[in-house]
Amino acid sequence: MEKNSLKTYLRNLWPMALALVGIFIIDQNIKQLFLDGFRYYSDFIDLILVFNKGVAFSMLAFLKEYLKWIQLVMITGVVGYTLYLNNRIYSVPVGILVGAGFSNVYDRFIHDGVVDMVYYHGWPYPIFGGQGFAVFNFADVMIDLAVVWLLWINWQLDKKKKEQSSTD
Repeated sequence: MEKNSLKTYLRNLWPMALALVGIFIIDQNIKQLFLDGFRYYSDFIDLILVFNKGVAFSMLAFLKEYLKWIQLVMITGVVGYTLYLNNRIYSVPVGILVGAGFSNVYDRFIHDGVVDMVYYHGWPYPIFGGQGFAVFNFADVMIDLAVVWLLWINWQLDKKKKEQSSTD
């Protein structure tokens, strides 16, 4: 079968689409719980509602309305590059990355900020006088997971390529 055939693209695309839709639905449902008023407070972790106008640690908040469009272009670029690579090994982690990223961008269009809810402020923060970790959400965790997964895949592919070149 030809690598760039339509059948191959579709075979590589469906796991990405399933991961994307699944992560988006899970994240939006979790966020809806907090939009509906759910809260939880403890000594180490609070589950609260925060609208983050920036990205991680509220960085780039000064971009305001432009940030969602920049992120949308980046997400489109990731999907385009993945389709260009046409390798099924990237389908699920990229689907997770894009689903989570799109869920956060969707928040920017609907709520004018990303719905964040997990605030960890337990040990060791009080010892060092800190206020705790940034507030984050399920999509943020999935983005981190997907990036680590993609780095691991590329490390394994690079390792395999080096092993093959040394045996040639």
